[in-house]
Amino acid sequence: MQLTRFADLGLRMLMYLASARPEHDQPVTIAEVGERFEVSHHHLVKVASLLAQTGWVKATRGRGGGLRLVRPPEQIRMGEVVRVLEGEGGLVDCDRPMCSLRGVCRLRGVLDEAQQAFFAALDRHTLADVVAGTSAAGLARLHLHRAEPVAR
Repeated sequence: MQLTRFADLGLRMLMYLASARPEHDQPVTIAEVGERFEVSHHHLVKVASLLAQTGWVKATRGRGGGLRLVRPPEQIRMGEVVRVLEGEGGLVDCDRPMCSLRGVCRLRGVLDEAQQAFFAALDRHTLADVVAGTSAAGLARLHLHRAEPVAR
């Protein structure tokens, strides 16, 4: 099982926003996130849009605008985030193309059980948990150059 690139970028963006130091009181721009993670602006705009729709992130346009985390990281469950970013569809689609074993195969049930266990494990952790410790140190290094203008 592997997360989509979209979910990966969404998780990275949330982690970066959660680790932004509030004393700067500066929103984080999409260009900044793109530069720090070496990701295209185009991909991040889509991710930021969905994160804003969920209410986890506030996106402000214009000069001085950018992204800010709305909810405290302690209130954002990782399972909830991955469900939204990945969607809650099953791991296999027995309808397209129509599977010859449909109705007699137990694979889908086993995979659904495994997926539920995966989300249950993620639900035990918050965004605050994943940005703590060594992740915090790595994210702090990314933030060191925040005061410098980001190339566009």
